[in-house]
Amino acid sequence: MTSKESQPSPQSQPVNLASLPINQLTSIKNQLAQELQHLTNSFSQLRAAQAKFRDCIKSIQQGIEKGGRKEGTPILVPLTPSLYVPGKLASTATVLVDIGTGFYVEKTPPAARQFYTSKVDELGKSLKDLESIVQGKQGNLTVVDDVLRQKVLSESASPNNEEAKRGGGPG
Repeated sequence: MTSKESQPSPQSQPVNLASLPINQLTSIKNQLAQELQHLTNSFSQLRAAQAKFRDCIKSIQQGIEKGGRKEGTPILVPLTPSLYVPGKLASTATVLVDIGTGFYVEKTPPAARQFYTSKVDELGKSLKDLESIVQGKQGNLTVVDDVLRQKVLSESASPNNEEAKRGGGPG
């Protein structure tokens, strides 16, 4: 058995935060804050994507399936999120579905709705997983912040106590 095998990896061992110096605790706190910010941004982006897919479902339901629109009906076609051009509905039998990275597939309205519903469900699961990760990171950040605060307070009080012990205080 080699020495590497007998020692567990440093990542699997818990660390006593109270034993770390203030500069390491500050570094850990900053790293956790950055990770939390990144995860929060990712969470917001996933929510926005989920809302976009829900809008697509709503557009299919109201525009094609329940809207009773016929071929040749005037519509506005989005070229970008803020630029629309006038057009005419070419077909109600199929719709173009953006499957990502600029690729579009022709699907029937029910198949398109099912595609977007599955995307909403997938994102919902990812959001739930990400939410638990964010909560865990937030908890870790709170613990590190508390330990750091206690350590700063104890070290700021410590020199005063030693000065009084040495008799160097006002007297």
